[in-house]
Amino acid sequence: MSTATLRIDLQALAANWQALDTLGSCETAAVVKADGYGLGSAQVATALAKAGARKFFVAVAEEGVAVRNALGPDPKVFVFSGHMAGDTDLLQQAGLTPLINSTQQLQRHLQALPGHDFGLQLDTGMNRLGLEPSDWQDLRQQALAHDPVLVISHLACADTPNHAMNATQLACFRDMTDDLQIPRSLSATGGILLGPEYHFDLTRPGIGLYGGAPYSVAHPVVSLSLPVIQIRDVMEGESVGYGNTWSAKRPSRIATVSAGYADGLIRAMGPHLSLFDGATACPIVGRISMDLITVDVTELTQVPDALSMLNTHQTIERLAEAAGTIGYEILTSLGARYNRVYMSS
Repeated sequence: MSTATLRIDLQALAANWQALDTLGSCETAAVVKADGYGLGSAQVATALAKAGARKFFVAVAEEGVAVRNALGPDPKVFVFSGHMAGDTDLLQQAGLTPLINSTQQLQRHLQALPGHDFGLQLDTGMNRLGLEPSDWQDLRQQALAHDPVLVISHLACADTPNHAMNATQLACFRDMTDDLQIPRSLSATGGILLGPEYHFDLTRPGIGLYGGAPYSVAHPVVSLSLPVIQIRDVMEGESVGYGNTWSAKRPSRIATVSAGYADGLIRAMGPHLSLFDGATACPIVGRISMDLITVDVTELTQVPDALSMLNTHQTIERLAEAAGTIGYEILTSLGARYNRVYMSS
């Protein structure tokens, strides 16, 4: 098979959720937006539900429908984008709970779906989504009269524990909500690691479930194996790949493997990464192209049928560093062409 294989360890995913759950005394939900961070929302949500998660968060209503179809009627599925125009039927039919972000959304929801559950998202300084303090003062009496089931906000700098913004947002959230008798949620993965004062009634880890920073002790969830298509010998001075960016400084053996930037392996990674045969690193040489990567395997006594891109030696955070980005982007960019193998034991 010439298709690369992405292995997704659902047992590791569940173990990460359980470990994060033990860090607080409140309920722990799970964020499964962006198709379960690119790993398949149905499979991911099902594994997390088996581990004990009862509340799930998605970005948009369409994602919520997929999670509902996978999990059945019982778990709560919250929608960060709230009640957008055109969402009414999806919210109603799939039993989704929008997190209201604006005056317009609140009016839309109360008019279109009276009596249907909703939550509230408050802006405590990130200036991205949610009701600002002035909007909240104007709307709170009306909103509270209809019994919202959850009030949330989102931390902007939780992955930097000593950042002053964390304490500022915590104080703002408390000022906006301390008099409420409604469950509250402020923290994703980074906020969980800041400590109990940030946990409130519900935490909602995302990236930490999938093996990403800032949860440094997370179990790796994904591994990626790239099949070797061809091996060639190149003479000293010969170049490899587009643009002649790499030339052999010695007689070399070059393996061409099946994957490229069309599969989410960003071109900028190339000069900074290797592929692995077990613990042996084989440097990427030349440019990563759309479908192919070339690798120097001169040091191997025998070239295997496949080389590993993601493994215990080279994590999603290492790929992110090499590409000048973050682990979130690496995960959610992993391409649809991969042969996906789900492992549960």
